[in-house]
Amino acid sequence: MSNKLIIVIIVAAITLGLAGFLIFRNNKQNNTQSAAETKNATISNQSQNSDNFNKTAAINKEVEIIFFHHSTGENIWNGGVADWFTDYNQKNNTAYQISEQNFPKDSPYGWENYPYDYWNIWVNHAGNNYFKEEPTLEILTEQYDLIIFKHCFPVSDIEENTGSPDISSPKKTLENYKLQYRALKDKMREFPNNKFLVWTGAAQVAGEISEENAARAKEFFDWVKNEWDEKNDNIYIWDFYALETEGQLYIKNEYAAGPDDSHPNITFSRKIAPYYGQRIVDIIENRGDNTSITGK
Repeated sequence: MSNKLIIVIIVAAITLGLAGFLIFRNNKQNNTQSAAETKNATISNQSQNSDNFNKTAAINKEVEIIFFHHSTGENIWNGGVADWFTDYNQKNNTAYQISEQNFPKDSPYGWENYPYDYWNIWVNHAGNNYFKEEPTLEILTEQYDLIIFKHCFPVSDIEENTGSPDISSPKKTLENYKLQYRALKDKMREFPNNKFLVWTGAAQVAGEISEENAARAKEFFDWVKNEWDEKNDNIYIWDFYALETEGQLYIKNEYAAGPDDSHPNITFSRKIAPYYGQRIVDIIENRGDNTSITGK
């Protein structure tokens, strides 16, 4: 066999061997990439399924809601809140059970539902016993998943600060309100498995409050929304004040029961009852930090 023929055979063998190696390597890379893509797709699907499961579990769970109020809250409730939840549950296969009651009652505690009073009942007299026939948060959190509370419109009659803030004073001042609200926030955070919804305070008609007191009320409600309320906790806001005033210091005349009556009228109550219902549902379904605080 000639040397030339031998060289040709050797070159051909090397070429075939190199080609085979390249084919093997490419197949291995493709198989590895395919396996990785399959694994990533599986993880992604598992994560998505887990998120969907958690969301579905949250929505399908029976949720007990209590709404504490006096007369202003009663008007909004009578605007159709209960019917809104009945319709929502039927359309969405949910079980959100909402009930309402006056808090605190006229007797024996007294018809006062201002920052001092919630602080007095829930913080100052915290524990497993009722205080003057009113339930503490230790009692309420065993019965309800979502606890909602508000103040009636005299909360907006905020006087000038004294310079000596006192958490145990019922005097309506910014300095006292802020102390009481900070203590209430700390208390509500002791119950991370429950959620709380606080209304911004109700406004008054222009003829029933001084401009100075109304301005201080706006300052306090803005503070509640922008500083006191924080994301990623169990406390949420419904901005009732913004709905009533639409940027003014007072409840709009067309929304009030009368020129000297700061209660919301029935037309306004019917208008915003669905916003209230939607805000509650957003909180239950874990959208409270990412949706409108008016419910619109």
